[in-house]
Amino acid sequence: MFIKYALSFGISLAATLCVMPILIPFLHKIKFGQSIRKEGPQSHMKKTGTPTMGGIVFVIVPLLIMAILDHQAFFSLDVLIVMLAYLGYALIGFIDDYLIVVQKKNDGLKPAVKFAMQSVLAVLFYFIYQGMASTAIDLPFIKEPLELGIFYFALVFIMFTAESNAVNLTDGLDGLCAGCSVIAIAPYIVFALVQKNSDLALLLLAVAGALLGYLKFNLHPAKIFMGDTGSLALGGLLAASAMVLKKELLLLIIGAVFLIETLSVVIQVTSYKLTRKRVFKMAPIHHHFELSGFKETQVVLLFWSFGLICAVIGCWFGVM
Repeated sequence: MFIKYALSFGISLAATLCVMPILIPFLHKIKFGQSIRKEGPQSHMKKTGTPTMGGIVFVIVPLLIMAILDHQAFFSLDVLIVMLAYLGYALIGFIDDYLIVVQKKNDGLKPAVKFAMQSVLAVLFYFIYQGMASTAIDLPFIKEPLELGIFYFALVFIMFTAESNAVNLTDGLDGLCAGCSVIAIAPYIVFALVQKNSDLALLLLAVAGALLGYLKFNLHPAKIFMGDTGSLALGGLLAASAMVLKKELLLLIIGAVFLIETLSVVIQVTSYKLTRKRVFKMAPIHHHFELSGFKETQVVLLFWSFGLICAVIGCWFGVM
């Protein structure tokens, strides 16, 4: 089985490394370039026109590798749920990217419409999953699971909608979101292996390999961006993995970077509406660090380091 794990990761990594040099000039040619917000840091304006929607690669490649490598695992229930979440949220992101990049609608999907689509998927996955597993959740250091009953629906709904948006908010600096996502996926690979869920481990390893391949081209200065296609997909993948592996609460620790990014926006918006004063120089918080004098690469390394510490802590809690 170790060979299959290695192949899943290695082939996905190699395939992405081969596809990206072909995709990037193609996206340039058809003018699938990123529009940079004028209200963002001025240093980012030079990124205008950088190809986007690169998330298509690390969504499609792992699924193809999975189907070829082990078609039985591809159709296992856990993998199907996680895979459908991955594809479903990627589709929402793709529609948003398409409206912005192709139809030149700067705002893309209206926030209410996007949230409604995310909510529909969250509800769908809850009802699919409810029929195959309990509504109890595992708690660190406590042997008996906590039964949530109907409140499990609220947890799943918040997990999917919040995590997909949180990862999306983190996608603001070169390499930041992709690196943090690889780090956050790693503990769930460990959980899958510990639980002997080899099918899901294969899928997550393939995603991790593809993400690392993409990251080579997304590091500063980025040659391509993942777009909402990639960021929303990664949020859906993490939420679905946490649900299937019964490590829902640990997502708060493992995905602490995403949580902090989201909280910074909530705090900023709330503070401005109530007091007309801003807590941060700019939100999400990675921009605050930039405007405080940190180089973009320094901010990314700082957030990666913090994410790694949180992932190790979450992983430790999860296997105890």
